[in-house]
Amino acid sequence: MEFDRMNSAGYLVNNLARLLVEILRKRVAPLGIVPGQFPALLALWEKDGLTQKELLAMLDIEQATLANTLIRMERDGLITRKEHPADARARTIHVTEQGLSIRDEAYRTAMQINEEVLADLSDEETKAFLSYMRRVIGRIKKVESS
Repeated sequence: MEFDRMNSAGYLVNNLARLLVEILRKRVAPLGIVPGQFPALLALWEKDGLTQKELLAMLDIEQATLANTLIRMERDGLITRKEHPADARARTIHVTEQGLSIRDEAYRTAMQINEEVLADLSDEETKAFLSYMRRVIGRIKKVESS
């Protein structure tokens, strides 16, 4: 049996993700953030004041990974945590002024990267490509939960 990595969804997706993360890392470094913080910031820019449990559900990452990311973000002044108004065991996570001050540039950076890496695809191909990725992600989640 032969395995052709160039026809392997897993290999190609991993390679694509690694390359995209490297571009993102280089481009967001001047903003004082790293790629691992980007998903949490995106979620908090959409809805500030989430709990760690809510963030976990949105981001689909391990609890320990998110906990370490939040510690670093708090240390770097990007977020602050406050007591939850209704649950003494929980804390809400809020973007600081510093975290808000980089939002527009971070959005521009992400959109520019998307434009650059998808430039060889037509608008129709881009829509299809993104749709296929969302479908595969949804399927993976179903497979994982069964």
